[in-house]
Amino acid sequence: MPTFFLAVLILGLPLNLLSLWVFFHRLRRWTRSSVFLFNLTLADTSWLLALPYLINYHLNQLYWKLGLPLCVVVRVFYHNYFYLSIFFVTCISVDRYLAIVHPLRSLVLLGRRQTCLLCVLVWPASLVLSIPVASMSLIQTCPGSNRTVCPLYILLSETGESLSYSLFCSIVGFLVPLLSICYCGLRSVRELRHLSRRPGPLHKQRRLRRALSAALVFFALFYLPYHLVRNAAIVMRAVYPHEPASWQPADLAFALEMCFCSLITCVNPLFSCFMGRQFRKEFHGPFGVMFSQCPGTQVASMISKRTRMRERERPRMCSVTPVCALPTSGS
Repeated sequence: MPTFFLAVLILGLPLNLLSLWVFFHRLRRWTRSSVFLFNLTLADTSWLLALPYLINYHLNQLYWKLGLPLCVVVRVFYHNYFYLSIFFVTCISVDRYLAIVHPLRSLVLLGRRQTCLLCVLVWPASLVLSIPVASMSLIQTCPGSNRTVCPLYILLSETGESLSYSLFCSIVGFLVPLLSICYCGLRSVRELRHLSRRPGPLHKQRRLRRALSAALVFFALFYLPYHLVRNAAIVMRAVYPHEPASWQPADLAFALEMCFCSLITCVNPLFSCFMGRQFRKEFHGPFGVMFSQCPGTQVASMISKRTRMRERERPRMCSVTPVCALPTSGS
């Protein structure tokens, strides 16, 4: 786990810092999606900055030396991050739904002020949802080794409070957003298919359908196994309270799922590129500058520029061709 977390930190922190740089210095026009994606990137970056505490904890063979207050902060922050990410992904899906299905009403329901206010409310709402973790976070001393540990509330032997709380978070923090994303995605795809019968730019409609499908797959791939395995680990402790050997398969699955879910911080910048067209152009800019300095890439960049210019000129040539094809008066 520390090796995996360290790899995530090395890969995810530069990507998210580059994303923040694009938001602050390159993005000229902020849309509603840009505001939600910025808050999602901010949540990823803050979680990555707190990740070294967990890396140090696991490198020390689960020996916590930083005291109870920091143990509580790290555990609350770890739990809070996942629901921050879930809520902002849900906001992005609802924003796309309103823009596609109710374009005029979306300007009133989700204007610039409403979007900023919603983002401000999401942060304390997710924090309130994670407050019970603070009461269940404690420092324990392992019998026979005098080793102090800072366990997750999921791994506590007493499951009376943890099981009900985990189920509550799974319903309010995951199932309700999942149903919202499914509804918004299906309605949006249905509307886009209806619009595809009308004359218009088909490539934009296809890109929107892909973006909505990617958001749903992305959401289910990361968060559904996490909640299933988390609840399973607590249920095994409740069903077999005096058989620690029976907990090990669920604990191992939960540890692997923790590693897998940490990849969200590396995937979210790519998700931002996929969802935001303007962000994608500005995000690719620094990479184009870096690669243009390498020998052999200038020719490729010139060819790509010429190809783009030709593609832009094609519609103009098509619009002029019928006029040029008209017979002259002398003929």
